[in-house]
Amino acid sequence: MDYLAVGIAGFLGAVTRAWLGKLINTGFAAHFPLNTLIINLTGCFVLSFFLNLTFERLEINPRLRLGIGTGFLGAYTTFSTFSVESINLVRINLAWLSLAYILSTSLGCVLLAWAGAVLSRVIIQRGKDTDSLPEELTTEDTHAQTPDVER
Repeated sequence: MDYLAVGIAGFLGAVTRAWLGKLINTGFAAHFPLNTLIINLTGCFVLSFFLNLTFERLEINPRLRLGIGTGFLGAYTTFSTFSVESINLVRINLAWLSLAYILSTSLGCVLLAWAGAVLSRVIIQRGKDTDSLPEELTTEDTHAQTPDVER
């Protein structure tokens, strides 16, 4: 069943990457692979956010976590395409663009993975803070707790 979860989610991740890659391919620069950069950056952010949140706060089925993390996001992001595109930029005498691509991908992915982890921890902490509030302060009718002010 684990392989089935990874396979189905992987199919969806690969299709999403192909669709989004075509959508992003705006002709920004004739040779710069902006679509792969954006896909890898967003994938790193989402994977880090998702895994932190589901391991620390949200209880989900481990098979679902595997399907989304390894299957969908694993197929959505693409290190192999990044590597080939980097080499191809060097082959067409755009080594400086290849270096910019390698640095922006490497640093950007690590920074966005860190940002995803930080955001998930903020959400987790806010959830813990809410859990520790008295029940009457967590209901929607909090204005009843506030004294009326005469005008």
